Amino acid sequence: MATRESRLASGPVGKHLTDMTVPVLFGIATMMGQSLIDAWFIGQVGVDELAAYGFGFPILMIVTSVAIGLGAGTSSVVARALGSGNRRRARRLSTDAMILSFAITGIIAAVGIVSIDPLFRLLGAPDSLLPLIRSFMTILYLGVPFIVVGMVGMSSMRATGDTRLPGTLMVLASVLNVILDPILIFGVGPIPAMGLDGAAMASLIARGTIFLGTVYFLRTRLRLLSLSRPKRDVMLSSWRDVLHVGLPAAGTNVIVPLGATLVTAMIASYGPAAVAGFGVASRIESMMLVIYYAMSSIIGPFVGQNLAAGKEDRILRSLRLSMLFCLGSGLAIALLLALLSGLLPGLFSEDEQAIAVTRLFLLTVPISYGAYGVVMVMNAAFNGVGEPMPGVLVSLVRILVLYVPIALVAMQLFDVIGIFAAYAVANILTGVLAYGWARSTVQRLFAASAQRR
Repeated sequence: MATRESRLASGPVGKHLTDMTVPVLFGIATMMGQSLIDAWFIGQVGVDELAAYGFGFPILMIVTSVAIGLGAGTSSVVARALGSGNRRRARRLSTDAMILSFAITGIIAAVGIVSIDPLFRLLGAPDSLLPLIRSFMTILYLGVPFIVVGMVGMSSMRATGDTRLPGTLMVLASVLNVILDPILIFGVGPIPAMGLDGAAMASLIARGTIFLGTVYFLRTRLRLLSLSRPKRDVMLSSWRDVLHVGLPAAGTNVIVPLGATLVTAMIASYGPAAVAGFGVASRIESMMLVIYYAMSSIIGPFVGQNLAAGKEDRILRSLRLSMLFCLGSGLAIALLLALLSGLLPGLFSEDEQAIAVTRLFLLTVPISYGAYGVVMVMNAAFNGVGEPMPGVLVSLVRILVLYVPIALVAMQLFDVIGIFAAYAVANILTGVLAYGWARSTVQRLFAASAQRR
């Protein structure tokens, strides 16, 4: 019988994947839903505020991608330590990963705050929007260390196979954010209306709650947080292990919002309203892709534990089941968004150009969401087996080799819809590449292990 630490190495593969995905799905869905609600509230304030929010979104995604990368590294090494039965090492890795995350994101936040004006001018933000962007982004940057460390801590939770606890924390934080949004954005009683800054403050408070909850439960329930002072050589060893996967994984995830940043700059040539429409579409997309975010967050722990346990067949089966589910659900999502494309854009803005851009996106891009889901899950599987570089290369091909170059040409021929069509083509081609590469990587790892024996 498998121990609690390595329980993912036995039992039905499909059941494990489902049981782990569902709690994370609810957690991420509520957070994405809260992001949509943010966009709706901000849209009621004005199109300038919505445009400022749209300019800030890719930068926030880059910061979040650093957290996802560090979390992937943490999840990979902690899961493999647990799979081999070494809980003491898992605790040390989890603790040192949180220390590392706080240090890295503190530096990122400081650099981000001092570079707000030149960065957003470079992205095409007009001077009239800079005061809104500056105030909004400063608040969010101040909360970045707590946001990232909380996400890394939840990755340690998922490495044990426990996804219910981090899912619950995400749901509670999202509910708190939604409650605070109208209070801080529009003002209630003695609380003044803060507009766009209010949305940033609500997010900061909610994510801070996740941070506190994560630290508490890692220490008391899962015993994966040590308060003893680490030895320097042990901590550096932990950091190397985490960064071996975490740096490439962060790079993989940064590539995506980097591409979105470049595309935002392209769309900015059509005016702030077009950026606002693209920002709304991006948030709708995030909500629709929530199932793939959830799957990618659990596949790493699953393949990590099974790699340590020598279960090649279970890993290959998990990849095949994930691929089939992504493609089937992607078609359903595309149909749903096509049916709702006449309704959803008008819920976030009354500007005709913003509505038109959002509608074009919803009618063009979603046909490729299933393939994009395959990319996300396979890249997470690369991280889980400790082979992150294929994921980096897949993402580079998707964004910098396919998406951006095709979009630059297509926008000259077909305007905005050409940019969106380029996105769909890039997703489909790299979905095929990612699945084939993931299977061959797993087979190569086990063949090499067999030769060593």
